[in-house]
Amino acid sequence: MVRDWTAVIPVKRLSAAKSRLRGAVPPARHAELVLAMVRDTASAVLTAEAVAELIVVTDDPEAAAAVGELGARVVPDTPAAELNAAMRFGADEVAGLTRFRAVLAGDLPALHPEQLDEALGRAERRSFVADAAGTGTVLLAAGPGEPLDPRFGLGSAVAHAASGARALDGAWPGLRQDVDTPADLQRVLALGAGRHTCDLLRDLGLTVSCVPAA
Repeated sequence: MVRDWTAVIPVKRLSAAKSRLRGAVPPARHAELVLAMVRDTASAVLTAEAVAELIVVTDDPEAAAAVGELGARVVPDTPAAELNAAMRFGADEVAGLTRFRAVLAGDLPALHPEQLDEALGRAERRSFVADAAGTGTVLLAAGPGEPLDPRFGLGSAVAHAASGARALDGAWPGLRQDVDTPADLQRVLALGAGRHTCDLLRDLGLTVSCVPAA
């Protein structure tokens, strides 16, 4: 498989990220949980055979250092606006319209590289992957010459379809299961989360059944 794709992950400041997930771990460890999921997501993306480069758009110094150590290219969140602006900046400006680009959520700790490879292999034009609930979006891909035009937010799957993006079919449980709530985190653990998320939860004594994804 040719490494054609540039992946982009936007990461908010850890202290402000994932407000609906608060309560899943003690408040003092919330930012650590968010960072662990980002690290597992980035690790899987960087291992995917289809991905040539991972760009992480963030102003959080801890997140920047962590993903930089994994091999990601870190750029500041120059728009300093909302999620879609960060995605457009990373994909259309930093990576550039001449490349295949895919933006992903940063909360996919059960992602397997081969699932991402398969999804990107089906993205012949601007395409998206809906989340496990079928209402949100976990991945939006665009080919050379195509603006990303992200529509992330409430009801984004419908919004992306209405904008002309093609929905990609495939089970891909680790790709589709993002983590917005404590219930989502339990679903991820049932799938098999990555090492960083598992290690944190074990350290907190919250689970003994978390088996890192292969």
